[in-house]
Amino acid sequence: MCGGPGRNMFRPVGRRMRRPWGRRMRRPAYYQSLVPVRHFVKYTFLKVDPAWRRLDDDQRAQDKREFIAACEDFAEDHLLRAFSLVGTRGDADMMVLSQAQNLERIHEFHVVLAQSGLMRFSTVPYSFLAMTKPSEYSEESRLEVRPGHGKYLFVYPFVKTRAWYALSASERYRIMQEHIRIGREYPSVDLNTSYSFGLDDQEFVVAFETDNPADFLDLVQRLRTSESSAYTVRDTPTFTCISCSIERALGALDGAPLTIQAPVP
Repeated sequence: MCGGPGRNMFRPVGRRMRRPWGRRMRRPAYYQSLVPVRHFVKYTFLKVDPAWRRLDDDQRAQDKREFIAACEDFAEDHLLRAFSLVGTRGDADMMVLSQAQNLERIHEFHVVLAQSGLMRFSTVPYSFLAMTKPSEYSEESRLEVRPGHGKYLFVYPFVKTRAWYALSASERYRIMQEHIRIGREYPSVDLNTSYSFGLDDQEFVVAFETDNPADFLDLVQRLRTSESSAYTVRDTPTFTCISCSIERALGALDGAPLTIQAPVP
C-alpha cells in the first residue's frame, strides 16, 4: 500500500516480559525506546431494520441516546469516529471506527454498544478487525489510525496473492516504490493502513481520507496500472463513508435530529 503523510510514533514500554518458565526479565533501556505502541482498529458497519423507523419518536430518541452514551464512554480515552453511509451504500447505514491498544477494550465497547435499543434493531453486515504496525515499504507508516480531517473516508479490505509473498523482499520493495510514488501524486488523499494477518479474513484494511472524491477515484484508477496491482486477489467491498458526528450519523438513519439535553445543574 502507498504511504500517506504521517510519522512513526514510538513510546516507552513499561511492562515487563516473562520467560516461558516464569522468570522475570527486565527489558534493556534502549529496547523501551524502540518498541512501537501498536493499536487495534475495528471498523463496524451497521444496517438498521426499517421497523426501527416505525417506532414512535420518543423511543427512537431514547435508543439514540443509549447508543451515544456507549460511544462517549469509549471515546473518553480512545479514538472513535462515526460515519454515515446513507445514500452511498444499500447494505450499510453507518460505520463506527474504534481504536485501542487493548483488544479487550474493543470487546467491552461493543458489548456495551449492543445493549442500546438501536442495536436491537440493527445487524452488522460487515466488520473488519486489524492492527497497526510499521510498514515494510515506507517510513511514513503509522502506528495509529488517525482519520479526522477529511469529509470522506473510503474503506475496503485488501488481500494479495500468495505469489506476492513468494517474491524476495527486495523485489517486493521495488514494486511498492512505484505504488507509493503514484500515491504521492495525489496529496489531497491521505492513507491509513492497518493489518489483519491472522486476526480477520482480509490481510489489510485500507482507509483513504479526502475532501475530494474525484481525486480518490483517479488515484485508484491509476493504481490499477501499477505492477503491484497484478498481485491483488480482492479489494472489495468498498465503502464510501461520510464523516460526521455520532449525533448526525444517527439523525441520518431516520431523518430526525436528536435534541441533546443540557445536564441539570
